[in-house]
Amino acid sequence: MKRNILYIILFSAALQSACNKDFLDRQPLDAYNNNLLWKTENDATAALNGCYKGWEGDYTLLYMDAVSDNMYSQYYWEGYTDYGNGSITPANTNASKRWTYTSIQKCNWFLQNIDQTPMDETLKAQYKSEARFLRAYQYFTLTQLYGDVPLVKDTVGTEEANTISRTSATEVRKFVLDELEAIVPTLPVSYTGADVGRVTQGAALSLKARLELYDKNYAACIADCKKIMGLGYELYKNYQDLFRIQNENNKEVILDVQYKENDYPNADIGVMPSSSFGGWGSLDPTQSLVDAYEMKNGKTIDDPASGYTENDPYNNRDPRLTATVVCPGQLYMGKYYNSIESSSGDYYNGDNNSKTAYIPKKFTANLGDYTDMWNTGLNMIVIRYAEILLTYAEAQIESGVIDNTVYEAIDAIRTRAGMPVVDRTVYNSIDKMRTLVRRERRVELALEGLRWYDIQRWKIGTAVRSGTVYGARLGKVDPANGKLTLSGDHITVEQRTFIENRDYLWPVPQTERDVNKNLTQNPGY
Repeated sequence: MKRNILYIILFSAALQSACNKDFLDRQPLDAYNNNLLWKTENDATAALNGCYKGWEGDYTLLYMDAVSDNMYSQYYWEGYTDYGNGSITPANTNASKRWTYTSIQKCNWFLQNIDQTPMDETLKAQYKSEARFLRAYQYFTLTQLYGDVPLVKDTVGTEEANTISRTSATEVRKFVLDELEAIVPTLPVSYTGADVGRVTQGAALSLKARLELYDKNYAACIADCKKIMGLGYELYKNYQDLFRIQNENNKEVILDVQYKENDYPNADIGVMPSSSFGGWGSLDPTQSLVDAYEMKNGKTIDDPASGYTENDPYNNRDPRLTATVVCPGQLYMGKYYNSIESSSGDYYNGDNNSKTAYIPKKFTANLGDYTDMWNTGLNMIVIRYAEILLTYAEAQIESGVIDNTVYEAIDAIRTRAGMPVVDRTVYNSIDKMRTLVRRERRVELALEGLRWYDIQRWKIGTAVRSGTVYGARLGKVDPANGKLTLSGDHITVEQRTFIENRDYLWPVPQTERDVNKNLTQNPGY
């Protein structure tokens, strides 16, 4: 059977239940067919649950930061190293990593059939809106990565799939915005019990605001952010604990991927710790990310008055640094992390150890939270309220309107983290506020899969994603107290290239173009 980008999904695969927490904990439908389905509300519910399976995932959210200057992915076979260093080609096996229409086909199939189901019409409208959101999210992601992509609103057969052309990104993104605008009124503000985790009004408005920010539609973005601010979301009290499993589904979370241990697990937490903790050291924070965090007094490390010293680089820093990254000398899981000394089991040059000498902490603050870090129920956050506050602030700044609400939005995020409020005598112009909000986005949202999109839309790829990737300085760590004695140079990890007129978009996979001759290639590939 021919392989193609829109290969029609078998009904059993399209409907397979995902067991994402309780709201997707339903009987699998692999024995169903389309003639037997759509007879009851339960059938429609189970079919919609199938649409939720695979709409987003922990793997892609984690690894997308390796496409940016935040992380280094040391294993090519995991699929993102060549995107990060600029060596990806259309013929590369990893080129088809994200070019997929599986979720879109499932949602299209659901939307084409749900109307025949005898059920409450209000609930039916809600179900349709959930599926429309999941489809819109796929198109948002596809256009971010590839630009023009085929816009398919109905299920298609093999012949049509093999001849379909790319639709302009502008048209696809208009479709996404129109869909999100249309579904907001029919979605609940929140859910309770077994339905927690489904798409809400806030999720639809938040994705819409994200797209509007990215496309510089600032007035609409500001308006949508204000609507979201009125829906009852709030920042969680503790930044580090926000990402721990015991605190999931808190009031900061607007949208996440729900996981359930054993049934539908988040199976990738183990890629982050180094070997002595039982992990693979796959995703390694860079020196560039570490340097982005301010000192605790609110000054950047390049400010002579900041108090920063190269021989004690992690002391008195923004608390979000050591909540996000485990640095050499940091107390972690009962010992002082030592990745900079050759005698240590965590030494950066060892097998399954971080090649930058830094490991992520954001989702692994306490590995004791998990019975098995390769089989966890940790939900992965896709959108949270802090992003909305930063989106609002950025849209206001880019509109030239820097009022108290802008400072208050940023201050709320900074003070939650234990940082001082913005010094308004220093950050008193559009250029300075732009620099600040961009830095805040980087450190607040680090390792959450959004940094590449910021690089892309700000057109800073050449500045931040080319040249040498560095890790920590080598030296010694006192095992009794974590005190550092740094004497070496920064670890040299990788050389990256960035071609300005090519690398903001990914290549269309050659395997897809071999089947469908109407698919054009992105410039430079």
